[in-house]
Amino acid sequence: MSTQLPNPIATFFEVSNGADSALLAQCFAPGATVHDEGRTHQGHAAIRAWLQEAQRLYEYSVEPLEASQQGTSIRVLARVVGNFPGSPVQLEHLFRLSGDRIASLEIG
Repeated sequence: MSTQLPNPIATFFEVSNGADSALLAQCFAPGATVHDEGRTHQGHAAIRAWLQEAQRLYEYSVEPLEASQQGTSIRVLARVVGNFPGSPVQLEHLFRLSGDRIASLEIG
């Protein structure tokens, strides 16, 4: 991937692809939220549980394709391949940063 991503976002994609989920605490703010598949997950423990469950269910990999930034919001278009209907798909990941951490993430 040639897209340069801020460290917390790059770490999120590394964890999504199998790196140690303990690294999530380094990239998400303590009260961060993730909105995915119609559900919202808040805080480190809930985000970690969501990601581990998604990895278990879908056995996926994700490849960021392009990114654009407006202020503290960063939109990343990523190719996701896994054992789910319609795979592969391109999903938009909308990150909002607060300092050097992810404050929120919406996947759609």
